[in-house]
Amino acid sequence: MARDTVYRLLAARARSRSELRKALLRKEIDEEVADAVLQKFVDAGLVDDASFAEEWVHSRQRYQGLGRKALGFELRRKGVDEHLVDAALSTVDGDAEVERARELVQRKLRTMANLDHAAKMRRLVGMLARKGYSEGLAFRVVREEIERSGDDAPDPDLESP
Repeated sequence: MARDTVYRLLAARARSRSELRKALLRKEIDEEVADAVLQKFVDAGLVDDASFAEEWVHSRQRYQGLGRKALGFELRRKGVDEHLVDAALSTVDGDAEVERARELVQRKLRTMANLDHAAKMRRLVGMLARKGYSEGLAFRVVREEIERSGDDAPDPDLESP
């Protein structure tokens, strides 16, 4: 039963060892049995937290536009070891992260034509912060994209610290 549960869960999407263990324990499978079954999957290469973390980071950054902070938070919540989280986050290309933040800001900026400069700054920086981008990167990208869009009436109170 434990093996079938793991196969079914992995058929839907890749999962961390911790996620699989929690799912088995929720099904009231004995801890020792769950650990033994999971070890067999690890030994067979079907469960690999390092490759899971790298694939998760790549996918969530590309399709959800998440920044490093949010990606790290999600991996930790999924029970991935800290050193594997750090290794996966080190694969994030800084230029690609900036470019993805720009794309998000440009897309959102098109819907903000009627807002003043301060409201645009506040909303766009907030959006990037919620997606896990650093404060400095968020302010820089938003400021550059607002200037590029032709709104050059900056509010000195909202400039980067």
